[in-house]
Amino acid sequence: MKDESKKLTRLDPKIKNFQEGLLKKYREANQKAQKGQIVFVGSSLMEIFPIEKMQEEHDLKLGKIIYNRGIRATTTKYLLENMNTQILDLKPSKVFINIGSNDIGFHVPEEEFLGNYDQILKRIKRELPDTEVFVMAFYPVNDKAVTAIDDRSNRALEEASSKIKQLTLKNGYQYINVNQGLTDKNGLLRDDLTFDGTHMYPKGYEIVLKNMMKYLK
Repeated sequence: MKDESKKLTRLDPKIKNFQEGLLKKYREANQKAQKGQIVFVGSSLMEIFPIEKMQEEHDLKLGKIIYNRGIRATTTKYLLENMNTQILDLKPSKVFINIGSNDIGFHVPEEEFLGNYDQILKRIKRELPDTEVFVMAFYPVNDKAVTAIDDRSNRALEEASSKIKQLTLKNGYQYINVNQGLTDKNGLLRDDLTFDGTHMYPKGYEIVLKNMMKYLK
């Protein structure tokens, strides 16, 4: 696990190739996608959220399509550089953002991390003034597994979430915490919901989706 983390922080060529391939796939899909729908965007924690499949299986009756534009191993800087493909080209009515945990794990300076986040929100406001934006609190992690990888502890994530909340409110958007039911009695991400201490199985996302429904409708 530790060796894998080091590869990610150096942006292993295989990861970079995957990112670029997925970005290309999204660009092509955007040409056929409907405008004014719902977009999920972020890093791997959003990419592996099987929301498109869940929407089809659960018949959520939202009256809108959900497009997932998450890309693994990305940071706020990456999203800022690729906002056209991941958000703006789709002209969504709602955007749900979960980005930044990699900034913490990759030791991006806090000033840079928060500055990027602020620019992301400001650009959405400038170019999509009618779009509703929901910034998500970071999911909890299971510290027992994660501390062996990087500094993505629950304490670090909670501190960052608090500062992101301030940025979100300053920009006039909604900050949401949809983590109820994800933790055990010690406040750690439940063992049965995660395969590595950070990333969740689909049943973890079922809980998140249930908590998100009032914002999706």
